[in-house]
Amino acid sequence: MRSGVVPATALLARSRAPHAVELRSIPWLRTLDRVERARAEADLRVVDVEVGEYVCRVGRPVTYWFGLIDGLLKMSNDSALGLPMTFTGLPPGGWFGEGTVLKHEPYRYNIQALRRSVVAGLTVATFDWLLDRSIGFNRFVMMQLNERLGQFIGAREIDRLTEPDQRVARSLAALFHPVLYPGVGELLRITQQELGYLVGLSRQRVNVALGHLQQQQLIRIEYGGVRVIDLERLRRYG
Repeated sequence: MRSGVVPATALLARSRAPHAVELRSIPWLRTLDRVERARAEADLRVVDVEVGEYVCRVGRPVTYWFGLIDGLLKMSNDSALGLPMTFTGLPPGGWFGEGTVLKHEPYRYNIQALRRSVVAGLTVATFDWLLDRSIGFNRFVMMQLNERLGQFIGAREIDRLTEPDQRVARSLAALFHPVLYPGVGELLRITQQELGYLVGLSRQRVNVALGHLQQQQLIRIEYGGVRVIDLERLRRYG
């Protein structure tokens, strides 16, 4: 996968207003009243991000709260800080980085596109305005923070696993999170190579693990993706 360090200003220059169908896919817009929604929709920008390009980089100042409309992203640390670590994958429907926006601090992680993706962004100023005004928006952000904490605790546990089938099963289960990633549903569009990037395994070993999970009727491998059959067993696998 090629790496592309694109300045934030370049992404902004390529951005556009969201289409109606894209707005309908943003879950927190439904928590807002008419005035709040009008300001949010006017502020939102959408950009197409190519494979390998970065949406966020370690150390850069926070400017937007981001969400994924379509595609697949990877959240990781910077190799300059030590052993590289992938924290999580980010499938469609997920909004991320609210903790960084709340604290107005530089990013402590990288967000990189694993495939061509459509990313939406809300400015920090409008994020803060909604926090000051909207109870519904506050509840959404609080739920995000709570669920994200549990996700990262799980990610640390996955990182310590040495059995490949366990790593694949637990990592897949995390990508089917109904609160953090409501756009996924039961079918996740992901290739074996992309899953390998997320779990730190070769495509060939991921293929073997997926075959084992399918034999146990936890998942079903379909064209272009993976369908979950038993999410609870997948979460507890091993």
